[in-house]
Amino acid sequence: MSAMLPSGTSSRPTPADKARGRPLSDLALEWVWCHGPVSRADLARDLGLSRSTVSDIVGTLLATGLIAEGGEAPSRGGRPAIQLSFNDTAHVILGIDMGASHVSVALTDLRGRTLAWRSQHHPVRTDPTGTLRLMAELADECLEEAGGPVGALMGLGIAVPSPIDPRFPDRLSPAVLPEWGGRSGFASLAERFGVPVLADNDANLGAVAERWWGAGQDVAHFTFIKLATGIGAGHIIDGKIYRGSSSVAGEIGHVSIDPAGEPCMCGNRGCLTTFAGVTALLSRARSLRATYPMSPLAQGEITLSSLEQAALAGDALATEVIREASHHLGVAIAGLLNLMNPGAVILGGSLTRVGDVLLTPLREAVIRRTLVASVAGSDIRISPLGEQSIAVGAATQVLAAALHDPQLFPSYQA
Repeated sequence: MSAMLPSGTSSRPTPADKARGRPLSDLALEWVWCHGPVSRADLARDLGLSRSTVSDIVGTLLATGLIAEGGEAPSRGGRPAIQLSFNDTAHVILGIDMGASHVSVALTDLRGRTLAWRSQHHPVRTDPTGTLRLMAELADECLEEAGGPVGALMGLGIAVPSPIDPRFPDRLSPAVLPEWGGRSGFASLAERFGVPVLADNDANLGAVAERWWGAGQDVAHFTFIKLATGIGAGHIIDGKIYRGSSSVAGEIGHVSIDPAGEPCMCGNRGCLTTFAGVTALLSRARSLRATYPMSPLAQGEITLSSLEQAALAGDALATEVIREASHHLGVAIAGLLNLMNPGAVILGGSLTRVGDVLLTPLREAVIRRTLVASVAGSDIRISPLGEQSIAVGAATQVLAAALHDPQLFPSYQA
């Protein structure tokens, strides 16, 4: 995974950074993470500081173990300069993807690389106690697997299938997670692991993962759409998450595309999720069995995995189900393109495993419903990050917070 500037970070420290009194050592640490390996002389030039000031800062940072000396910069005449690099293994981060019907955990280093991974199906919406227990168990397994001198755990990020208001991070939507009583219970995980816990909406964190490590690294304005049990969107505008006035921006799954359609759990009818969510797809596949008696899906239980395999094999029933879902998704995405004109729409989640079987009819549906300028300025892509993207995004939010406020690094004493 290649490095990029953290979301919202400028190419060099601005007067606003200094006006806010942000410590120069914090700026230097973030700069080395973004641009290292870098020499002391280059660091002084890039930050607009004297070499003596940079020398003092570097001495402090070396003592934290977050940066290290190693290798020589190309000689410009005279003695080659020793380069400074960020120590990506100084600490580890746990990222948890709490879906509607699964729990997945990724343990990452400080460069977003996955060191351990666990995933298990679970009735998350109806079993809060069991879900919290499973999250802790899978996290323990990841930590045990990584083992060795990989560094201390510095934080835990959690992606949830619910809007999250940063002012009230422990509150969950009763409509989405009715058995949770409107509360996350994540404080128990913070106490168990002894680290800060940061939570956000799963689609927002999928967008963060794309911005830092995936298909959004070269795009300042894009929308990430998660296609799973539910459908959600995370918007990145000017490199930052757009939340809206009450932090519920991105609920594209609850845009009604047929007012006379099936009831949705949100209380509306004909929402996009009732046409293109996983539950809707499996229901539609079962209803088509009589029409396609020779399909491998005509008998036995239909799962998302079996539907995907059949679609990739060219099965007519599965292809029809995906084609219909693509049409409905295209209607919603066309509206998004006409309204917001993002530079890209990035698709993630379980359904994207069928690739062009989904993407080709979706693009056709979009083209028929958008202004030429909207389509020309937007690229519809499938995420390259796979099933780990949301959990890695959850870990990345912890990394982003620590790079902005290095006091969150356990070893940071500057």
